[in-house]
Amino acid sequence: MRDAVAAGVGAGRLRRSDLGRPFHGIRTQPGDDDLDPDEDEDPFARQARERLSRIRACAPRLRDGQFLCKESAAALWQAPLPLATKDGIAIPGDRLPVHIGVFGTAPLVRASGIVGHRARAETTSTRMLDGIPVASPASTWASLGTLPLVDLVALGDYFCRAWRDGPGRPDAGRPALATLDQFRLAIGSGRRVGIVRLREAVELVREDSWSPRESALRCLIVFAGLPEPTLNHDVYDSRGRFLGCVDLAYQERRIAIEYHGVLHRSRYARDVERIAALRAAGWTVIEVTAALFSNQGELLRRIRRALLG
Repeated sequence: MRDAVAAGVGAGRLRRSDLGRPFHGIRTQPGDDDLDPDEDEDPFARQARERLSRIRACAPRLRDGQFLCKESAAALWQAPLPLATKDGIAIPGDRLPVHIGVFGTAPLVRASGIVGHRARAETTSTRMLDGIPVASPASTWASLGTLPLVDLVALGDYFCRAWRDGPGRPDAGRPALATLDQFRLAIGSGRRVGIVRLREAVELVREDSWSPRESALRCLIVFAGLPEPTLNHDVYDSRGRFLGCVDLAYQERRIAIEYHGVLHRSRYARDVERIAALRAAGWTVIEVTAALFSNQGELLRRIRRALLG
């Protein structure tokens, strides 16, 4: 509130009930996050949005030498964190703790809703993102070794994504947030919680995965002992006409594996036409829904059958 007082905001206004109080000494104005939530919003997206709003509300508390770390750093980098749950129910993102790191002997941040962490300069580097000090992508990833292996791979895929040229590929040429070499340097720079899992995960990270669901599907296939498919493969017909970019492909066998999330009508219609064109060109297309992904035995049987066919 010190900044508000310095800007001339009166004490009475700061006590008004319409202002949010996410943290001691912080006031927020009503905004989009105070509106009724979209009932159709993906729970991952909702939690990420709420968590990010809470983190940004906490940012004015940061003092010299303090920075966002661990899950809070990943959230600020907009990385795909796993859904945080309690008793099988998603926790509202605005109830998740904010993780703040300090170096050396600086005092840990102690406040309601905040978890303080002590970091070492040799294992953690920081950057500024949107004016907020935050652990670098590689340092952030290497600090999350307690996460399940597949979630670590999905986070690594996100940070290391190479934005290549190609039809329908967004943001071509955009630099990756991190590299595999930076990951290896980060996990080798000192003691890490979950170091065995981090070492396993870094070998599974790829540079052309577009979503955490693609990452999870690829891991399922590889862990089952099947050949690793190519990611986001561009398919052309015999006349050179672009048919689409498929999520995963065994191009020599002309097998495409497509994951379908929650789709809007226009996107669904485009996918129907794209898959029809692929099949007309002689491709076998395995369509994976959330329901099929949960039945992993059946999904793997379909992939094996296609590979043997």
